[in-house]
Amino acid sequence: MKIRNSRFANRFAVATLAAIVVAATITAQERRAQKQYQPDTAQSSSDPLTSNIIVAPGVDYRIGPSDVLEVLVDDAPEFSRRFRVSGDGAIAMPFIGRIDAQSKTPEELARLIADKLRGDYLNNPMVSVTVLQINSRTYFLQGAVRRPGLYQVEGQPSLLKLITIAGGLAENYGSTAFIIREVRAEAGGQGPGAGDQNQNAAESTNAARAVNVTQTTDVVKENTALQSTNADAPPKARYELFKVNVNGLLRGNFDQDIAIAPGDIVHIPPTDVFFVAGEVKAPGSFPLKDGTTLRQAISLAQGATFQAAGSRTIIFREDPATGHRQEIPVDLPAVMNGKKSDVAVLANDIIIVPNSRLKSIGGTLLHAFGVNATRMPMGY
Repeated sequence: MKIRNSRFANRFAVATLAAIVVAATITAQERRAQKQYQPDTAQSSSDPLTSNIIVAPGVDYRIGPSDVLEVLVDDAPEFSRRFRVSGDGAIAMPFIGRIDAQSKTPEELARLIADKLRGDYLNNPMVSVTVLQINSRTYFLQGAVRRPGLYQVEGQPSLLKLITIAGGLAENYGSTAFIIREVRAEAGGQGPGAGDQNQNAAESTNAARAVNVTQTTDVVKENTALQSTNADAPPKARYELFKVNVNGLLRGNFDQDIAIAPGDIVHIPPTDVFFVAGEVKAPGSFPLKDGTTLRQAISLAQGATFQAAGSRTIIFREDPATGHRQEIPVDLPAVMNGKKSDVAVLANDIIIVPNSRLKSIGGTLLHAFGVNATRMPMGY
């Protein structure tokens, strides 16, 4: 009996071990399969060229140039295919020719195609139109946002909504957003696509009026294009530049929330910085906020040290237009004590608080004689 029990126990142990090995193998294969077919969402979201399609609820999409459509006709495969909308907003269908799809909803275009097929080709055509790619509603967002890239949005979002779609602003965002918009056509312009261009221009004008852009001081419209002097050369692209105060928008000044048109490039550069060096407790670079002054800059650097010669402080400032560097002397103790007016800090300013040789020697002697320096009056 002991031999049989021993043999049975051995066989049971072997069978149990085999079952464990098989289960482990299946689990490992399943994990490898899941890892193999799991989409790399981090890579796709970080790719700046990846388009993000956002559907606006309650808005009927209007077809535009470069959109990709799929037309399906029941029991008529010769009419069913994919089409790319041309620059003038039309598609070319077999037998019935060109059909204007510009600014129509998919349902309206389906009814139009059905009307053209009814009678000569089909008795009761059943047509459906699906928008596969909404290339005519592409918006470009770059700079200090969490998810920069290309966004395809049904409708016309405002700047605040587009920033929100992109995950919000990054921590180092600057105070100004730049919207670069191509001028589609001059008023009354002719030529292919002139109607569509004029319509886009009208939409941009209406959007600008709706948010009172021309009456705000923080939004500046600039024409940065130059006309080509060569009559034979193709006309160069012309652009408009809009500047928006992002901090004002986030504080509730919604006049800054301008409407973004399809094809606009929205750039929010990182914040500017300034530098504090020399005899301060925490030298380094600091983000420049609106209204930053010298007093605030020294406070961010945790104040001057005992060895500082604050009355000989210098601000090095470079003119971005000419590249000329200025040296601005500042009496730091007088500014910090309110005896002299504060100084505004500009982008890339370098604030140098020099060393006082006399204070350095005095500090060395005090340390040598063991005097507690904290009892001595501190000065800048």
